[in-house]
Amino acid sequence: MSTNEFAKHADDRNFSATVLEEAGPVLVDFWAPWCGPCRAIGPVLEEVAAAYQGKVAVVKVNVDENPATASQYGVRSIPTLLVIKNGKVKESRIGLISKEQLAAMLDRNLN
Repeated sequence: MSTNEFAKHADDRNFSATVLEEAGPVLVDFWAPWCGPCRAIGPVLEEVAAAYQGKVAVVKVNVDENPATASQYGVRSIPTLLVIKNGKVKESRIGLISKEQLAAMLDRNLN
């Protein structure tokens, strides 16, 4: 899976520092390399990460390598997208969504 300079990666050890302590909203993508819909949404996440740079942090968490964090957030299907703000889940979506749906989800959580 390709990534770009706009998306960060978090793991079980640094999730708190990377996501929960972030000042603004964070879009967390729980994914796995074998997941077709996860690969399909990858380019959309890259576009959104670039478009919302400075407003929303985008963080990817590989569920195979980080089962504790995935379990903590009740991730049972991937991709699971969470918007976390001030350490709390504000919105979640499961499955492949369009760029427009993702942008609307982020826009609702910017204020």
